Formats: sequence, C-alpha cells, structure tokens
Amino acid sequence: MPGPALPSGRVKAPAVCGSMDIDKLLHAIQSHRDLHIWIIEDLKLVPVPEKAYGNFFEEHCYLVLHVSRSPKAKKGTSSDLHYWVGKEASAEEQTVLGAFMQRLQEALCDSTVQHREVQGHESDCFCSYFRPGIIYRKGGLASAGKHMETNIYNIQRLLHIRGRKHVSATEVELSWNSFNTSDIFLLDLGKVMIQWNGPKTSISEKARGLALTCSLQDRERGGRAQVGVVDDEAEAPDLVQVMETVLGCKGGKLHTALPSKTVTLQQKSNVRLYHVREKGKDLVIQELATRPLTQDLLQEEDCHIVDQGGFNIYMWLGRKSGLREKEAAFGRALGFIHAKGYPTYTSVEVVKQGAEPAAFQQLFRKWSKEPPGSNHLSEATGKLNQVKLDVAKLHVQPELAAQLRMVDDGSGKVEVWYIQDVSRQPVDPKHHRQLCAGNCYLILYTYLQMGHVQYILYLWQGLQATAQDIKALSCNAEELDLTYHGALVQEHVTMGSEPPHFLAIFQGQLVVFQGSTEHSSKEQPSPTMRLFHVQGTDSYNTKTMEVPARASSLSSSDVFLLVTPVTCYLWFGKGCSGDQREMARMVVAVISGQNKEMVLEGQEPPQFWEALGGRAPFPNSKRHPEDSSDFQPRLYECSSHVGSLVLTEVAFFSQDSLDKYDIMLLDTWQEIFLWLGEAENPWKKEAVAWGREYLKTHPAGRSLSLPIVLVKQGHEPPTFTGWFLSWDPYKWTNNQSYEEVVEGNVGTIATITEITAAYLSDSDFQDLFRKSKDEFYSMAKWRQQQEKKQLGLF
Repeated sequence: MPGPALPSGRVKAPAVCGSMDIDKLLHAIQSHRDLHIWIIEDLKLVPVPEKAYGNFFEEHCYLVLHVSRSPKAKKGTSSDLHYWVGKEASAEEQTVLGAFMQRLQEALCDSTVQHREVQGHESDCFCSYFRPGIIYRKGGLASAGKHMETNIYNIQRLLHIRGRKHVSATEVELSWNSFNTSDIFLLDLGKVMIQWNGPKTSISEKARGLALTCSLQDRERGGRAQVGVVDDEAEAPDLVQVMETVLGCKGGKLHTALPSKTVTLQQKSNVRLYHVREKGKDLVIQELATRPLTQDLLQEEDCHIVDQGGFNIYMWLGRKSGLREKEAAFGRALGFIHAKGYPTYTSVEVVKQGAEPAAFQQLFRKWSKEPPGSNHLSEATGKLNQVKLDVAKLHVQPELAAQLRMVDDGSGKVEVWYIQDVSRQPVDPKHHRQLCAGNCYLILYTYLQMGHVQYILYLWQGLQATAQDIKALSCNAEELDLTYHGALVQEHVTMGSEPPHFLAIFQGQLVVFQGSTEHSSKEQPSPTMRLFHVQGTDSYNTKTMEVPARASSLSSSDVFLLVTPVTCYLWFGKGCSGDQREMARMVVAVISGQNKEMVLEGQEPPQFWEALGGRAPFPNSKRHPEDSSDFQPRLYECSSHVGSLVLTEVAFFSQDSLDKYDIMLLDTWQEIFLWLGEAENPWKKEAVAWGREYLKTHPAGRSLSLPIVLVKQGHEPPTFTGWFLSWDPYKWTNNQSYEEVVEGNVGTIATITEITAAYLSDSDFQDLFRKSKDEFYSMAKWRQQQEKKQLGLF
C-alpha cells in the first residue's frame, strides 16, 4: 500500500478547497452531533450520510471529526480530527485530503488533536466511534453507487469479522478458502444472513459478531432479513448446505488464522522523547530522554516527538513554535517513521501545547495544566478538606463519591480479621484501630446505599508481611466472598497508601505498629522507646505510623508521639497546623496511657533527645502537597495474547462499554478498578495480577502500591459508577446470554432454506429438482414443500 503523500512543507490547497467549503464544514460542525465524516470524491470533500457511518470504501480517503461536549470533560469542548486512508487509496487523493485537513485544522480551535489512521490499523480512539463495528467495503463509491445499500436484496458477499472490543468486518472472496478456524464469517445473501463462528472463537467474540450482524440486518435490510447462526456445523447441517450452495462444496480442513499483531504492555512502556529542529535543509532529530519522562523536558518554543514503542508517534507543538513547524508536523512525523524503519501504517498524532489528550499526558511521570510554580490543589482534595461529608449527597451524586473516593462517611459496621497460619482470626473490636506492619488483615465494611446492604472488603498488606501471609490473604478473601455470594467489593491496600475511606472507618485513629503480633494477646508489644508519626488533619485523612525511634525520623511539618516508659511526648513541628495537633491529641489515647507532655520544636527537654539517642539533622522545610495530577479516567478491555496482557482502550466510555463477558480495567490515576462481567471467564483469577502488571509497566512509572479494586457486575460501588456519565443500576436485570440472543434473533431453518433455494443457478436448480424454476413455483405450496423435504432442504 502506498504511504500517505503528506509533504513536510506547506501543502498548497487545491482549487476545490475554497473558503466556501470550509465555511460549510464549520457550519455543519455547529450541529449537536458529535461525529462528522467526509469522503474524498472526485477530489472534492463530500459529507457522508449519517446512516452510513462506519462504512469505509478501500479506494477512498475520509476525514472524521469527533467533537467532545461531555459535561464531565475537564477542559470543556475538545475535538479529534482523523485522516483515514483506505488501503487502495491513490496518492493524489491522499494529498487532497491532507490539504483539506490542514485548512480545517487552521479553522478549528487549538484544542483539536490530529490523527493519521490507516485501514486495518486504526487507533482505539477511532474505533471507539463505531459500535458495533467498522465495515470495510471493496472498491469505491463510483462503482458502488451509494455509501450503503438499504433494502437491496440482490446481493451476495462474504464478510470476515474479527476483533474483541473493537470489531471490524472486511469484504473477502466468496470462497471457503477465505475461512479460518479462529474468526467469524458472515455470508450475506440479501434476504438471508448466515453467521459462521469458527470453532476456536470465544463466546464474547460470537456475541459481538452477532451484534454486528443484527446491526447490518437493521440498518441495511430494515430488520427484514432472516439470520442464521452456525456454531457447530454438525448441529446446523441445513445452514451449511445453504452455504455450500453459494460457496461450493467445502473440501478439506480450514486453515488456522495467523495470530493478529498485538501491542503488549512492554511495548507501550518503551517511551522516548526527541527534539526536532531544522538545520538548513536538513531535519535534525535528537533523543532527549527515555521512560519515565517529565513534563519540564517539553519547551514551548520547540517541537518534540514522543515515540511510544514504535506503534504510536506523537508530534508535540509548543505554543511558541513557528507556523512552518505546525504546517510541517505530519510530514516530519512520517519522515521519522521512515528513518526508524517503522511500518507505514504506524499511528501519528499531532498535539498542541495546552490541548494534550489524556493518552499523551499519561506518558509522563507527572502532568500539570497549571503554569510552573503555581500552587494547585485538586478539586476533589479541596472538597474533602473543606466540607463535612453529606452521606445522602454521596449516594445521590456518585460522581462526587468517585472524586472523593468515599462511599460514605465511614460510620458503617466494621469487622477485622488478621492472617495467622494461613487462616483468618478475628480481632477484638477494642484493637480494631491497631494494625501491625508484619501482618495482613481483612477489614469488612458494611453500609447501606439507597436502602440496600453493600460491602467493601479491604485486603490490607503490611510492608513487613511474609509471602505466605500475603498469599493466604487473597485465599481467605475469596472464601469470605463465597460466604457473601460474591457480593464483596475487594480492595487491595498496601501499608502507607491507604485510601480516604479506609482511614475514615477508623475515624482518624488508625495506628500501624512495627513488627507483627498475635492479636489474641492482651497487650501490644512495647519496646523501651517508640516513635510515631502522625499524618493528617481530619478523621478522613489521618494515619499514624511507627517509625525508627531516632531524631532523624522527625520532620518540622508534622506531629510525632515519643513514648517512653514514663512519659508520652507530643512533639509539634514548627510547620504543623492546629488541625494536625488536634488529631494527634485524639490518637495519643490509642497508643499510650502514660503521662502526656506537649513539646514544641526548639523547646525540647534533655530527656526527649536522650530517649532518641541524641540530636540529629531532620527535614525542617515545609512539606509540599502530594502530587495533584488531574488525569482523565481511562477504560480498557483486558485480554491475554500468547501469555501477555493486552489492553484495548475504549474512548468516550459509558455503561454500554461494559459487557458480561468482559474483564475491564478503569484507571482513575488514584486507584485501579478491575470490573468482572458476570459470565464465566477463566482469566478472572488473573485480574488483580493484571492490575499490578499494568502499574509495573506503565510509561509514567506509577507506584506499585496504588489500591487495586475488584468489582463484580451488579455490585458496583458509587466510587466506580461515578466515573461514568450516567449509570442505570437496573440495566442488567434481564441480561440475556449469547444463546438467548441467538434464539431471539435467528430465523427458522424452514424459512431460510425456502428463501435460499432461489440462489441456485437455473441449471443447478434443474439438476436438483428435475424441473425449471417456473415449473416448480407454479406448483401448489404443499407440493413445493414436499419436494424440498424429499431433497433434505428442510
């Protein structure tokens, strides 16, 4: 396939690309539709009818514009402009489309991201527009006459359907040679559509293939075509006979499809940053850094290339970069692809400073939309610190619950077990607020939401816990989940990275001791000297951790409790706030019953330093707020390919993006959700491991201690549903299985065979029935049926 002819310099727009054309396009964009598609026809840009969206001719190029007007969008209206190249498109047509794209980009807002798409290798963003799938049509519009045929029954074609979350159907040769055992094929005969499922296809693939088949039935045949499904040829001999009538006799075994090329997480994590500049007539590309990248490497007067594993190339344009750099962006990216020896279909995105999409931002360790040096706190953190939680509001506004990571105020029922000898042992309620770094715990939280009992099971892992206890923690969680009939939301929590709601259920008095203990003992082990670090300002964010009892452990920003055999010192650093001091006074009762003595930094008595082994330097500068990166949530379908985790992103996701056969990963940046569909899936047991692998290989170098939440279909907490634009809790009440969907959509064998008898040629019909078609159809209806039965047609 010829590569796109996008020159590196300014493209001279053809005469057909006048101002009136662009004005018309801009006027059309003002409509409330999110998606707009144009095709290059006779070197002119022509709008595609909305009913034909998702159909692409292989001989043409298309321009696809998606405008995001979501009320939950962080940066208002944004748009994605895609340049799509069919595998048989001419170089001339590609050049014309490049000119149109450049003109339209100049007329659009600066928040537009430009994409280059090649047939069969489209980005997840592009594929997300077209559900239930994309249809690749042979030839061009001139030969077909229409973008999409409707209510036309004089048709014979074979579609090769493949893909998991993003499905595509390609028109292939009408022959058994086109078939393989791993994919789905649709024989479209106008009045009859027969879906043949390869023996190696999964139920989810069959279900998604059927969704595309039914969509074609509705859109192109007005719902009047009969649908047949072949899951097992031995159980559907009549349908196979119909297929053989059209395709000829099926001889020999079908071949196995070649494995499709997939991009692994390891590839995606291989990120490199380049500086691009011109030196005379030459283009100089200099490598600056590899993973993990930092935002300060991007200079606003420059252009940069970010190469993500050789499968996706980003061209970043600084806001002060020149007009020539912006016009030559695509050409330079394609030149880079050629120099690197990457495939011609490698994806390209051109992004402008200040309008970077989430996928680009998340290639960097941190990302701030604020000017350098500004003191920016996230909206959610501000809300949590400034207002008293209204439980009713959290239930009614799940988006608030998701942002705050709080299902309620933590006042529900709490049960705690610790792991000992691979089994769980209950912890006395009076010791619920005391955990040990050498232990693992199960904390079951029960609460009411809209009158329904809900559960969260926290799996807390101490940093000093043994591998045996960590493994036993998950096993005991599964056993407990079975007791509750699978209704538990399981959240894996690592010591030091506790989420706000976990801290809230302990009302700000959680204390983590060093070492391990058997909670059956009446007293906590008490070394001679113990030092505790109190972090937090209220009951929703405060935790107290035991640290080494030495002066270097202190920090001027916080409060510390030093416990000696006779006195408990409350040490207040110079930078601590009144709220921090108040929380420390609440916690001290959990730790020690000794006499209390308040000590201000710089006014310590000699006994204080003696207890810590003498003075030593410690941090005395004000601690900066935690990373407030405000990333957009992203949703992925999880699958396994030759033992490797493969993620397929669903852009602009909604509840409809979740399917009963899925394992989905929702990354909200502060925690990872793994959503498990209710259908049987052998990979469910790998879900948590997949979440950890995702963090481990993330280009931004994410923390491996981020909470991982396991959510089952039908038991979603508001902290999950709040990330979706809308959520219907009753959506899956009558969720049909694949078998039920097949039963409700397929036509009867009798009807199908009766219709398809007409597909025999006149000579074949004469040989089979020993009479002409005119003679046969002039007979009584019962005689026609009798002869068909005798011939085994139904």
